[in-house]
Amino acid sequence: MGLIRMTKYRTLLLATVGFNFSFLIWFSFAPFTGPMAEEFGLSLTEIGILASAAIWLAPFGRILTGWLSDRYGAPTVFAIVLTYVGVFSMASAFAQSYEVFFVERLIVATAGITFVIGIQHVAEWFDEAELGTAEGIYAGVGNAGAAGGALILPRVFPTGWNGPLFSTNWRAAFFYTGVVAIGLAVVYYTLGEAAKTEEKRQATKESASFKGWLRTATRYGTVVLALAYVMTFGLELSMNGWLATYYREGFDTQNLTLAATFAATFSVAAGLLRPIGGYVSDRLARDETDILPVFHGRYREQWTFVALCFVILTMFGMTLAGLTGQVLLAVGAGFMVGMGCAFAEGAIFAQVPAMFPNSSGTVAGVVGGVGTVGGIVYPLVYSAPFLANLHLGYAIVGASMIPIVLLTAWVFQPHVASVANEAGFVGEEATGVSSDD
Repeated sequence: MGLIRMTKYRTLLLATVGFNFSFLIWFSFAPFTGPMAEEFGLSLTEIGILASAAIWLAPFGRILTGWLSDRYGAPTVFAIVLTYVGVFSMASAFAQSYEVFFVERLIVATAGITFVIGIQHVAEWFDEAELGTAEGIYAGVGNAGAAGGALILPRVFPTGWNGPLFSTNWRAAFFYTGVVAIGLAVVYYTLGEAAKTEEKRQATKESASFKGWLRTATRYGTVVLALAYVMTFGLELSMNGWLATYYREGFDTQNLTLAATFAATFSVAAGLLRPIGGYVSDRLARDETDILPVFHGRYREQWTFVALCFVILTMFGMTLAGLTGQVLLAVGAGFMVGMGCAFAEGAIFAQVPAMFPNSSGTVAGVVGGVGTVGGIVYPLVYSAPFLANLHLGYAIVGASMIPIVLLTAWVFQPHVASVANEAGFVGEEATGVSSDD
């Protein structure tokens, strides 16, 4: 028992605050790419690599912490991650060589693995009928931390900063956000409770074996939702780390704060609209409403599929808007991409705990971990030196998403979807789908 009696809503608030700040510190480098590039002598391609590197450790880290959260409880795991992230963020403020700075920020970037910890924590407290909405609020408001970083940090730590300890704005930002992270770690460990009942806690803990993880990770539902998350959350990560640079370089917008503000419009949409994606999934499932009869009776799947298709369309729209040369049109297109990401991500994480109620941390870890791969690969496409301009990368990424949506359509067929949490690509249930169903 913590210092106060925890309820599902207090747990949701605690998890959301923790993840929101984790997202802020994860992408705290994005508003400062200009002055960092000047100090360390970085090219545009190297900035793209830095944006990509922010995601490198996330796949394995999320997979591991998802399982650890099932095994040891979310409060303990969340506190450990926030503590070491805070320490290395503070250390990066003192880095004098780019090599040291790069490694330290690589470790700070693992703040993003807290997503699956909070997903597991919220799932341990809410009933299935409310999961989509609760997880949507958690992830949506939490993801908006990237927008908070873009909007707040350049204003709190402006160009010309000359405060205590530092005369460089980005160094001050990294140090003080690290201090806050350590403080949040203490709060989370002190107040958090792992599950709403001891019975629920034990059921989750007992499912957290390596054999159980391997089987769960290869089910049809896990695999296809993980790939869908590549093209949604992976896309969101890539845009969070790249858009400030894109609006600055692609449209000759040299005002650092203005470029960061343009980029924040995407993060606001991708974050704050995410609860809508979860709510619509919950509502369709409760009301048993078919919006895409080809997947008759699979209500959550229908909404997820529609949202994924919308993401692809908006990526082609992003390229078309950029080619007009009108920065405000491109900002609007970026907002639409963020909206598509939000709806799809909310839908995906409404499905995860509903499909795997006693192993939500494990599945969230796999889905969230694999999903971050898009955040590694996509920035390299955006900044590829062989592209004729900075606008074409979005269409290329959009085209690469089409095979994922086709696989999703296969798994979302009613006779496959009904056993997607049992039948898998490997293991004893690999042949569990019958074409006669």
